[in-house]
Amino acid sequence: PISFTFNKIADGFYHAVGTGSMSVGANSVVIVNQDEVMLVDNHASPAAATVLLEELKAITDKPVRYVVDTHYHFDHAHGAQIFGPEVTIIGSEFTRRALLNGDSKGGKTWPRFVGTIPQQIAALKAQLDTAKAPETRASLQRRLKIQEQYKLATDVIRPTPPGVTLNDRMTLFRGGREIDIEFIGRAHTGGDIVVYLPKERVLIGGDIVSTNPSNMGDGYVGDWIQTLENMKKLDFDVVLPGHGPAFREKERIDWWEEYLKDFWAQVQEMKRQGVSVDDAAKRIDMRKHAAHYPAITAVGVDRDAVLGAYEVLAGTR
Repeated sequence: PISFTFNKIADGFYHAVGTGSMSVGANSVVIVNQDEVMLVDNHASPAAATVLLEELKAITDKPVRYVVDTHYHFDHAHGAQIFGPEVTIIGSEFTRRALLNGDSKGGKTWPRFVGTIPQQIAALKAQLDTAKAPETRASLQRRLKIQEQYKLATDVIRPTPPGVTLNDRMTLFRGGREIDIEFIGRAHTGGDIVVYLPKERVLIGGDIVSTNPSNMGDGYVGDWIQTLENMKKLDFDVVLPGHGPAFREKERIDWWEEYLKDFWAQVQEMKRQGVSVDDAAKRIDMRKHAAHYPAITAVGVDRDAVLGAYEVLAGTR
């Protein structure tokens, strides 16, 4: 089975989205230029990046020569080790430092999403031992195979940092195409960058904004609000996010900004009152945003989001 769907956004632009047949982590973007290809983000493992390159041959025979890391998280940057010296990897100074320091295999994100794979495999095997219905067993076996393959893929990862970095902005001119790579402010991490193509009016936003709430554990919520304001100043028609489908509704940025403002106000008040991280996570109420984010059905938020915000407020990160 194929592992990626290449959703054509415009001529030379494809949003590469995993089909579920293997764990790829996040979306990537394929930009086919006059002489070569640029990839924005490179998935959760060298195995996923290798499959992407193979399946990319159905779209173009041009070689990949540029790879951009929107940020350092494993699901966006852990395929980079497959690229040879002929490929230029670009990212922010922050992302380079984070990958060199081993942050992509530590912090809050990796233990939560990858460190739990052995437990997930054990749980699937336990369910398989008791499952009777053929369709249930087939589904469990399929999920187990994907997780076992993912475990093997993550065991061989060597975080590979960008070889070219930027602090604020750099621009590539490839054929007749202008590609702006910009740091517009701290958000999902301390070094998120966007890739903006002014002529085509395409914005590749990483995990700064999506169709669902982003993981906030490594975020800088106060800055994130201003970063979204900076994002809205760019002139674009479509956003290609790191998770979820591409979207053209700019109000999605407003919805996420309102969510962050509400969360930030509540978490600051909780910390001022001396409420613990665990209790604050149980008490913060984001239900008024449920119309835009239907997964919100009860009081309470992700503990990592609160912990991250408390760290920022305390000045420890």
